[in-house]
Amino acid sequence: MKIICIGRNYADHISELNNERPTEPVIFLKPDSSILPNKNPFVIPAFSNDIHHEVEILVKICKVGKHIDAKFAHKYYEEIGLGIDFTARDVQSKLKEKGLPWEKAKAFDHSAVIGNFTSKKNYSSLENINFELKSNGVTVQEGNTNLMLWKIDELISYVSQYFTLKIGDIIFTGTPKGVAKVTEGDVLEGFIEGKSMFKVQIR
Repeated sequence: MKIICIGRNYADHISELNNERPTEPVIFLKPDSSILPNKNPFVIPAFSNDIHHEVEILVKICKVGKHIDAKFAHKYYEEIGLGIDFTARDVQSKLKEKGLPWEKAKAFDHSAVIGNFTSKKNYSSLENINFELKSNGVTVQEGNTNLMLWKIDELISYVSQYFTLKIGDIIFTGTPKGVAKVTEGDVLEGFIEGKSMFKVQIR
């Protein structure tokens, strides 16, 4: 399986990092080795002093597809979830300054938290889902899918123009504002509509 991540999909997050607003979705990949094993703590890697949390709605692909029309994209997933795209912000900043790829900052081992998945049928509209991340019990990120620059079905259609989507692939749909540094001892917990989807300790 592959993890396909969307960058800069929430306007407020683009502003907080002083990034340029894209005219089409920004895509990067994480390998399967980036997945944090279930119930394992996230260990801050030695190569970074500035690891940021980025909470995101996830989509799990259930059907093989290529060149998917947006109006049919809903047939290619049955579940959504929540996760974290851990980012080595200091490493990323140096790479961006040189115009280099982000992989060292985004795709390192255990940089992807993948929480529980739930049927999309549990929600009246996938374009109006509230989600949040709490750090030590305090809300640090909150968003709603209606704030996405590109909605889930649009993302699936766009991504499938470049990559064949396969069963089990996961799309990280972008993070809202509020990204911040994690420190040893933090406990991060993610929620969709008030329901806990994951909890991870930082070491």
